[in-house]
Amino acid sequence: MFLPILPTTPFYLLTVFFFANSSQKLHDWFLGTELYHKHLESFVKDRGMMRSTKVSIIITVTLLMGFIFFMMARKGLWIPCVILVIVWLAHILYFLLRVKTIDP
Repeated sequence: MFLPILPTTPFYLLTVFFFANSSQKLHDWFLGTELYHKHLESFVKDRGMMRSTKVSIIITVTLLMGFIFFMMARKGLWIPCVILVIVWLAHILYFLLRVKTIDP
């Protein structure tokens, strides 16, 4: 995190992955949270999500990416804007085409 040349996100995700796998207590705690039961349990078991969950995830990601797009466009950073649009489209296509919809 102290070196501005290296991206920190991959290192952070790797740290979280190893930390989560190192503790059975943490794993059991996460499986008992409302977040897991509401959004992830059906995806882990059936590879699908309820329509309301899919819509809430798509709306949240769209709002966050839209804000980031707006801030980059204000500074004239068009190449990162194009990359962000491609990532957003891939996200939308993944949730619409690859994640099956489960009836409640």
